[in-house]
Amino acid sequence: MTALTLSTAGAATVRADAIVVGVAKGAKGPVVAAGAEAVDKAFDGKLASVLETLGAGGAEGEVTKLPAPSGLKAPVVVAVGLGAAPEKDEAYTAESLRRAAGSAARALSGTKKAAFALPIEAAEDAEAIAEGALLGAYAFTAYQNTNAKGGKDGKDGNGGRKQPLAEVALLGTKPRDKAFKAAAERSIALTEELNRARDLVNTPPNDLYPESFAAVATAAGKEHGIKVQVLDEKALEKGGYGGILGVGQGAANGPRLVRLGYTHPKAEKTLAFIGKGITYDSGGISLKPAGHNETMKCDMSGAAAVFAAVVTAARLGLEVNVTGWLALAENMPSGTATRPGDVLRMYSGKTVEVLNTDAEGRLVLADALTKASEENPDAIVDVATLTGAMVLALGHRRFGIMANDDAFRTTIHELAEEAGEDSWPMPLPSDLRKGMDSPTADIANMGERMGGGLVAGLFLKEFVGEGITWAHLDIAGPAFHEGAPFGYTPKGGTGSAVRTLVKLAERTASGDLG
Repeated sequence: MTALTLSTAGAATVRADAIVVGVAKGAKGPVVAAGAEAVDKAFDGKLASVLETLGAGGAEGEVTKLPAPSGLKAPVVVAVGLGAAPEKDEAYTAESLRRAAGSAARALSGTKKAAFALPIEAAEDAEAIAEGALLGAYAFTAYQNTNAKGGKDGKDGNGGRKQPLAEVALLGTKPRDKAFKAAAERSIALTEELNRARDLVNTPPNDLYPESFAAVATAAGKEHGIKVQVLDEKALEKGGYGGILGVGQGAANGPRLVRLGYTHPKAEKTLAFIGKGITYDSGGISLKPAGHNETMKCDMSGAAAVFAAVVTAARLGLEVNVTGWLALAENMPSGTATRPGDVLRMYSGKTVEVLNTDAEGRLVLADALTKASEENPDAIVDVATLTGAMVLALGHRRFGIMANDDAFRTTIHELAEEAGEDSWPMPLPSDLRKGMDSPTADIANMGERMGGGLVAGLFLKEFVGEGITWAHLDIAGPAFHEGAPFGYTPKGGTGSAVRTLVKLAERTASGDLG
C-alpha cells in the first residue's frame, strides 16, 4: 500500500527519489505550473523551454522525465501534463490535478519516494492530488511471484515487474492544519477501500465466489464495527428469495445475500446501497459466446463498490446510517440451472418469466431491492454492471443514472461530477414497460431490445418499495478497463461508483440532501 505524507519541505531541498511538477498547455507553448518555482529556478528559469525542446506540450497525462540539475536534492524531475492552462484568476480543476497525479504515480513505479510539487491553493487541492496519486499507484500483484530471486531496484525479480510507488509526499501542504489533515485522512480511507474494491474485481472467480466474498465482508465488518449478516442457501430458500436462488442454482458455489450495516448514533438519515455481485457470469443456459466471457469475473463490480462505500463511510465516521446489500451468485449452466421459460417467484411475491438467463443481474437485485425497502430507508441506490446496452449508449468511461425522482437523479449526477466520475442521466420511459408483459407471469426479465439499458431500469423499479426514493447506476462501461491505463485508471477493475456513493453519504450526513 502506497504511503502518504504531508510535507512542508521545499521542492529544492526535499529528500526524494523524484520530484513531480506540473506543466500546462499555454498559448505559446508549455507553462510551468505553480508549485514548481524552485525546480524551475534550478533550471535557470528555462524548464518550460527544456520541456518544449523535448517535445512536451503540457497535454493531459503527458509525462516527461528529466535528470535533475544541481540545486535539487531529488535526482529526477517528472513533469506531468495538466492540460490547458486555466484563465487568469481561475485554478486547475480537482479532476485535472487528480489525473495528473495518477499519471505521474504510474510512471514512477519502482520508485521508493516521490515528492509532488503540483499546484495547491487549499486542502481540497491536496486531497485531489493525494487521491490521484494513491489510485494511480495501484497494482494488482496478488497472483504474481514477488519472492523470486532478484527483487532489486524496485523490481520483484519475476520478469522485471516494478513494484508500485512506495511513498507519496505532498509539498506545499500544512501537516498540522485541520483541513489538510482531514483531507489526507479522507483520501487514505477512500483510496484504500476503492483499491480493495479493485482487488476484488480483479480476483479470479475460482478464488472469489459468493461464500468467499461474504467472508471478506464479514472480516471487514469486524475490523470497522460494521454489523454483517449473511444469508446462505438454506436461509435464502426459507426466506423465499427466488431471484437470487434462481440465478445461483446452476453453480457448485451457492449464492449469498450479505447485509452490511453501519450506524452512527447521531444519524438522522439512512441510505441503502445495493450491489450486483455475480462473481462469474457465463450467461447460464443462455451462454455467452467466446470473446464475451473472459472478463466476466468483473460482474460483481457493483457489489464491490457498495462494500467499499460502506466501509469508507464507517472509517470516516460519517453521521449517516448506511446499509449495504451484496446480492452474490454465480451464473453457470448445468443440469440444475434455470432455463429460459422458467418462472421464478421473487422475494416480493411477484413472478418473473425468465426469457434470457443472461439477464440475471436484475433478478438478484430485485430480491435485494425488496428486502432493503422493508427497512424504509430515506433513499436506495443500486449499482450494477447491468447491460451491454448502456455501454453502447454511453461508451466505456461513463455510467448511466436512472431514478424514480428527477431531482435525486440530478443530485447523483452532480455528486458524481464532483467526485471525478463521468456519468449521464438517463430516462425511464413508461412506454418500454409493456415489452416486459408476460402471458405466463407477472413480468418477464426481458423487453424490447432497443433501449435495453432503460428496460432493465424499469424492471428494477418494479421492486422498489412504494414512496422510497431510488436511483440505479449502470456501471457496465467503466467498471472494468481493458485498454491501456490512463490518469489514475488502471487496466482491469476500476472501482467505479465508489466515490459517488461516498459523496452521497457525505452529502446526506451534512444534511444537505433534502
